[in-house]
Amino acid sequence: MSILLDTNAYSAMMRGHKDVTDRVRRAERVILSTVVAGELLLGFQLGTRLKRNLAELDAFLANPYVNLLPVTLTTADRFARIAAALRAKGRPIPTNDIWIAAHAMETGAELLSFDAHFGAIDGLAWVDLMTT
Repeated sequence: MSILLDTNAYSAMMRGHKDVTDRVRRAERVILSTVVAGELLLGFQLGTRLKRNLAELDAFLANPYVNLLPVTLTTADRFARIAAALRAKGRPIPTNDIWIAAHAMETGAELLSFDAHFGAIDGLAWVDLMTT
């Protein structure tokens, strides 16, 4: 099983959240979207532990079971389809989260997130960490 970590799931994992860390340990493959990486790097820049957070992220990405996934044209196509479907339903969600969902769908990974709005995306394999 592959999982893709949302920004809040990565942060929870780094704080030792048991459910998230257990899921990461059990996964055959852990994916981090470059969109999530950008959100994390912004948080690091705005925070007070830049060097420590960067070192922890580098160590995480050095794990052979972790893959940093770049945005591709396939990702962009999925993004457009998801965004159009959400707009048609009148259920907008943050743009970055649409990109993150597109990455999860592109790879067939389960998306781990605490954000309930991912439930509005048809066909997304999403683990609602708020209810686990």
